[in-house]
Amino acid sequence: MERAQAATKNIANGVLLAAAGSIAFSGKAIIVKLAYRYGVDAVTLIMYRMLFALPIFAAMAWWASRGQPALTRSDWFGVLGLGFSGYYLASFLDFAGLAFISASLERLILYLNPTLVLLLGLLLYRRKTGLRQMVGMAISYSGVALVFGHELAIWDGSQRTGAAWGALLVFLSAVCYAVYLVYSGELVKRLGAFRLVGMATTVACLFCLLQFVLLRPLAAALVAPEVIWLSLLNATICTAVPVLLVMLAIERIGAALTAQTGMIGPMATILMGVLILGEPFTGWIAAGTVLVIAGIFVVTRPGH
Repeated sequence: MERAQAATKNIANGVLLAAAGSIAFSGKAIIVKLAYRYGVDAVTLIMYRMLFALPIFAAMAWWASRGQPALTRSDWFGVLGLGFSGYYLASFLDFAGLAFISASLERLILYLNPTLVLLLGLLLYRRKTGLRQMVGMAISYSGVALVFGHELAIWDGSQRTGAAWGALLVFLSAVCYAVYLVYSGELVKRLGAFRLVGMATTVACLFCLLQFVLLRPLAAALVAPEVIWLSLLNATICTAVPVLLVMLAIERIGAALTAQTGMIGPMATILMGVLILGEPFTGWIAAGTVLVIAGIFVVTRPGH
């Protein structure tokens, strides 16, 4: 009896951790949209986010590396490649895209990630994809198309061009992160999840800082105080904390249930977009969100 109660409590704690991590991560788009109101650009904004996150991720990498074997040359190349694709490039494209589209649409596009992992597996490794997965992908993409089409319909010519560009950037961000997930499997087995995430995100932070130094004059770092505080919040509550919460959730309830619980993410972003940013909530957005979540549920549901 006590074992059953302990197991139930462990599952409940894991679900709460996964939900909290998903909601916290969903706040990233809201903070980015708020920061854009102060005239900052994507290069500067992501520089500040990663500057504040760097000590946290470096500490994570150090902690997870204690007593572990040193990395080989191939391991270092793997960490550099995954850090560049999965965290630096994916984050920068996402930030750049958010300058043109709503936080709601951004979250729905990024939520297509499991379908992109399936497609990459099909293209790169010839992994078989069943009819159920194909149907799920079709449902999810129709949901994004519905919301995207609605945004295009309510804007004029220049805004439509910007929306198309922003959606493309965010979609490419999702592709970059899917590449990270597909290629990180073997490295995770050798280094462990915490160590790999800590090292890859540290690499991404350094890439973002280097990008700012190469593309912007140092005077561009002089931004409104609100941008600093928003970036600090983004780096901690919406970046580092969700990573830790999701890792802890996976330890308790596994990756599958953690991913299913993460479906709360798009709804959290849409709700925060309405309450904080004043973004409209229409029947089109509601229908698109239901389709995306339903499709991902079908894609990620274990086969029978």
